[in-house]
Amino acid sequence: MRIKSHIPNMFTLFNLSLGVLSIINILAENYFLAALLILLAALMDRFDGKLARKFDAESDLGKELDSLCDLISFGVAPAILIWASHLIDYGVIGMAIIILFPIAGAYRLARYNVTEFEGVYMGIPITVSGGIVALVNLYSMNYNTSTYFLIFMMMFLSYSMVSQKIKLKKR
Repeated sequence: MRIKSHIPNMFTLFNLSLGVLSIINILAENYFLAALLILLAALMDRFDGKLARKFDAESDLGKELDSLCDLISFGVAPAILIWASHLIDYGVIGMAIIILFPIAGAYRLARYNVTEFEGVYMGIPITVSGGIVALVNLYSMNYNTSTYFLIFMMMFLSYSMVSQKIKLKKR
């Protein structure tokens, strides 16, 4: 019974491991694998919460650990991916846009952790935003994607994570 309580956190830490591996692949300029690792991390993130509820292993520690891991896998890794693959030549403007993304994600996660959850997300979850960035990056590898679109997307997703006007019902 005791082992069951650790299984959700193991999935959470696997999510973090995939996020770090994504960053390593970005540094090696393997953007395709980096994007796939972000998407795989999202799958692990989906399972950790389900397993925590199934095994009645939800805890404050697990919630905080999940947020810290999500910030790396779905905030930092996607931002670095889009910067390295598309915005590296945009100097300070590109860096500012990319820094905004994990800042918005961190704020969203912190707000989520201190707010009583009533089945409705305020703002787009960081997992969704990071997954969108990974998917768009995969798409842009095969099709010409406007850099202006990517800049707009990053700014829109950053705003969407912190917006209190955007509400999504949990499924």
